Amino acid sequence: MYLGGVPHELEQVWYHKGQPVFKFRGVDTISDAERFVGLDVCIPAADRLTLPEGEYFYSDLIGCRMLDSSTDEPLGEVVGWQEFGTESAKQTQILLEVNNLAGGESFLVPFASSILKKIDVAAREIRVELPPGLADLNR
Repeated sequence: MYLGGVPHELEQVWYHKGQPVFKFRGVDTISDAERFVGLDVCIPAADRLTLPEGEYFYSDLIGCRMLDSSTDEPLGEVVGWQEFGTESAKQTQILLEVNNLAGGESFLVPFASSILKKIDVAAREIRVELPPGLADLNR
């Protein structure tokens, strides 16, 4: 694993209030760990677990072209994602951030099976059926 871009050996993971807590070798006290606050924990792609069919790592969707499923019209490219919701609700909504290919501002698309009709990570393509006006909603 990488912590802030530097390799670290993971000793243990547990959950506290629904959030993972990582214990790295050589980081033995809270004051040792404070220097890592706000850093990303990264796992090499080769070490990631295999997801079941129909599940995706959001990071794998970055760079995928988004196409209208009925017209094959290119709509944009996924450039990020946002999570909305509260920890107390135990539920979040994922929105894909799409860079508009028509030159307009980016727009958000809910990560929902009713909208995302086919995701093909290998082909770097997501076919969607957007509700009318969704692409213009965030402008």
